[in-house]
Amino acid sequence: IEAGQAKPFVKKSIELSDGANGDEGAVGILRSGGLELVFKYTAHGLSHGHYDKLSFALFEDGNEVVQDYGMGRFVNIEQKGGGNYLKENKTWARQSIAHNTIVQNEASQFKGKYDIGSKYHADKYVFSVAKDSVQVASAKDENAYPGTKLHRTMVTIRDEDYDNPYVLDIMRVSSDTSNQYDLPFYFLGHIMQADFEYKKLLAPEVLGKSDGYEHLYKEATAAVSDGNIKLNWLRNNKFYTYTAVTADKDEVIFGRIGANDPDFNLRPEQTLILRKKNTKDALYVSTIESHGTYSPVSELAVNAYSNIKRIEVIYNSNEYTAIQVDTNSNKSKVFIISNENNDIAAAHKLTINNKEYTWKGSYVLIENK
Repeated sequence: IEAGQAKPFVKKSIELSDGANGDEGAVGILRSGGLELVFKYTAHGLSHGHYDKLSFALFEDGNEVVQDYGMGRFVNIEQKGGGNYLKENKTWARQSIAHNTIVQNEASQFKGKYDIGSKYHADKYVFSVAKDSVQVASAKDENAYPGTKLHRTMVTIRDEDYDNPYVLDIMRVSSDTSNQYDLPFYFLGHIMQADFEYKKLLAPEVLGKSDGYEHLYKEATAAVSDGNIKLNWLRNNKFYTYTAVTADKDEVIFGRIGANDPDFNLRPEQTLILRKKNTKDALYVSTIESHGTYSPVSELAVNAYSNIKRIEVIYNSNEYTAIQVDTNSNKSKVFIISNENNDIAAAHKLTINNKEYTWKGSYVLIENK
């Protein structure tokens, strides 16, 4: 350092393999601009493990924006259980509903049992970060729920039509039976606006009875139909927007952590849960945008609204899933992923709405002209 030879440490996208031999899944970290997306498709993690396969957390400039709830413990703070683990660590923090991943029939993955979860790990499907304009981490899990297959693809996209990179999230669920699916979204910050009508309850209700649901308050609900929903919020003087594809009879639940918590051990933070009932196969698609700023000095909000006009599933089959993202200026991009063939040398051809798309590799992002 004194000789002036120190070099800055540049953080890059990286995949960190898991397991004693590095063959039991991984943590994929996508870095684009100031965004850092941490995608978890690992082994269970011994006694520290949570039941949260294919969950994620999102950071911007080192600050958590979409959170992963960690341990229920105030380390070495005597007032809280002597500084040891609290009982809510087991009843809340380790349960699947505490994380940004699929929960089936209000039951945690692997039945919430350590001995079952420790037998399995998720598997990488794609990790591709060679291009800064589009980076992809995709993984599968077939053991979290018997008879149900999960496939999640997370993409960071840097586009000249956007001030900052944005995230595209595609979660595919296929099952042998019909189920209820919940996908929670634990955003941090203050809600600015939702573009759908919701009913706020006069008094919060406890969302469920077990598997972590007993620690969630239901604060508001909405019934939504085919189309999109948007949630706009403010965090650290930055604006964010979550846009999700919805189907008829989907339900949106605004929840908050803290029910059945007499000693205030849990952080009273909020979530948006997108619920699909009596569904066999499900597809969840959403985007997360970082845009604009607010200055408490000038008291001006700049670029406070989403640049995404609409996201749409234009094709979905066992073989391919295609998502179109339209901007407010009527420009659009199409992202297509091959769901069964992840060979980087494979050639693909797909016709959607009378338009032919051809590409090489497991995915492609194409400008739709």
